[in-house]
Amino acid sequence: MSTNRTVLVTGATGQQGGAVARALLSNGHGVKALTRKPDSAAAQALASAGAQLVIGDLDDAAAFAKAASGVDTLFLMGTMQGDNADAETRQGIAAANAAKAAGVGHLIYSSVADADKNTGIPHFDSKYRVEQHLRGLGVPYTISAPVFFMENSVAPWSIGSLRQGIHALAVPAGRPLQQVALADIGAFNTALVERRDAVFGERFDYAGDELSGEDQVKILSQAIGRPIRYQEVPTSALRQQSEDVAIMFEWFDRIGYDVDIAALRRDFPEVRWHNFADWAGSFDWRILGK
Repeated sequence: MSTNRTVLVTGATGQQGGAVARALLSNGHGVKALTRKPDSAAAQALASAGAQLVIGDLDDAAAFAKAASGVDTLFLMGTMQGDNADAETRQGIAAANAAKAAGVGHLIYSSVADADKNTGIPHFDSKYRVEQHLRGLGVPYTISAPVFFMENSVAPWSIGSLRQGIHALAVPAGRPLQQVALADIGAFNTALVERRDAVFGERFDYAGDELSGEDQVKILSQAIGRPIRYQEVPTSALRQQSEDVAIMFEWFDRIGYDVDIAALRRDFPEVRWHNFADWAGSFDWRILGK
């Protein structure tokens, strides 16, 4: 039996933070959900599930310090502001310093897989600089580093194409890409909270599956119930929107994530890991309409 913890979750109304908050609550832990918009639907859903809403954000040092007071654990994730990676680094370092001052006993920092491998991707490098700061900070910490989200298939920038029967990514159709479900992000970070001192000072890259775009559309077609075809998006098109994202997809094609998924499943059996077919089979595809 694990000890119930009180965890401050940043980004609690977003994808990652929301998944972590829900998983913690379902395992009986106390959650303080940091949010700028306590009246939002996401915040109210967390409150209904038992979370304590705390108004503030990582740029409000006083509010964050107050929120961090008296918690066992902090789940910390930065907020990317456009292509301004340096701002995310400053934000993460300031929050980590405030957590130390507040006496937080365990800081779980949400980074990204392979951020420690000199990828040259700006928003990977910005997170790694926070990791480097944590190593010398003197607070017990764990690095939680997920890969690409399975839910990116239904993100606002993807859903329109999917409604038209197209699954579009900026990598060749045959290129494998490791992915993870949001539910697994929640469960994995809950496992880190519960393992506590056994994971102090550790860095974990994690993924639930690895498959190509060709394989993804086969699974999506079956799950959705109509043909879905794959379309490779040129990185030049991405570059018009974000240089950072374009660099990331070029790295996906050239190198890519390298999580040992079999070892991860063996080492963290308490997480009910989803492969892509599990995720697609359980998703509510009514979001696509008729």
